[in-house]
Amino acid sequence: MNTGAELQVAVVGVGLIGRAWTITFARAGRQVRLWDPDTEACSRAKDFIATVLNDLMENDLLGGRQPAEVLTLITACATLEEALDGTGWVQECGPEKIEAKRALFARLDELSHPDTILASSSSALLPSAISEGLKGRHRCLVAHPINPPYLIPAAEVVPASWTSPEVMKKAEAFLTGIGQVPIMMKKEVDGFIMNRLQGALLEEAFRLVANGYASAEDVDRGIADGLALRWSFIGPFETIDLNAPGGIADYVERYQPMYSGMFEQMRERVDWEGPVLGDVLESRRRLLPESDLANRQVWRDRRLMRLRAHKSKVDKELSR
Repeated sequence: MNTGAELQVAVVGVGLIGRAWTITFARAGRQVRLWDPDTEACSRAKDFIATVLNDLMENDLLGGRQPAEVLTLITACATLEEALDGTGWVQECGPEKIEAKRALFARLDELSHPDTILASSSSALLPSAISEGLKGRHRCLVAHPINPPYLIPAAEVVPASWTSPEVMKKAEAFLTGIGQVPIMMKKEVDGFIMNRLQGALLEEAFRLVANGYASAEDVDRGIADGLALRWSFIGPFETIDLNAPGGIADYVERYQPMYSGMFEQMRERVDWEGPVLGDVLESRRRLLPESDLANRQVWRDRRLMRLRAHKSKVDKELSR
């Protein structure tokens, strides 16, 4: 990254994802410069951030800083040029539209220091599609957060074929340095890792409900009170490595025939907007009226804060 600019970050686009990244950077002690084409967006973002910081402090998730200290690290900029000046990392959080991202990255490439890393928060657009043809395309990548990144540390780092290996190394070091857990992809693919895994799970969830095997409520219970308890601290490969006496090779020998048989049943694609949507909606709105969604989101985030705080505490205790 730009020499001497490791402590300064620009967040370009300060909607939901941009605000979340801003908290993540600032609580790690980085100076964060905000810019958005909507002149009111930065002030709205700072107002939102102020409402979150006390909860984070109460759960020891501000890196030992006070909310006021974190807020002083965040500066709204009137122009993109001002936001990029002296910045070593740019986190682009604009609309998920390829033409808009291409145009914005062209400006970022033109206006930023040649050593500045240009990272997109895109959840679906490939870095090659965003940065194709740019003079500085070697420094462009996707850093896709699992929202909100200040509570969920994993972030997918996705290169285009022309992204420099050195830039990938610097990106890994930068994200690790601010307390995130970078997932370093070797090459790009639609959906990256998280959306492909989540998509496979959602496909089966809709299929189970559509074909009358289970209710939406029980599918949710199976994850929240079942698989997710393990997945909150180990992944699928470690799970099966620990679920057979002889480890992962033993598990594959024992259970691959079962999964192979199930796979044939999983080839059916259910239309999520078909009749199954009515069943899922009825279940969800009976349990949670639409008017309560915002309150439930706050409840979810506070639960995530407590889980993140608990995991951090346990990790520290086990590392001693």
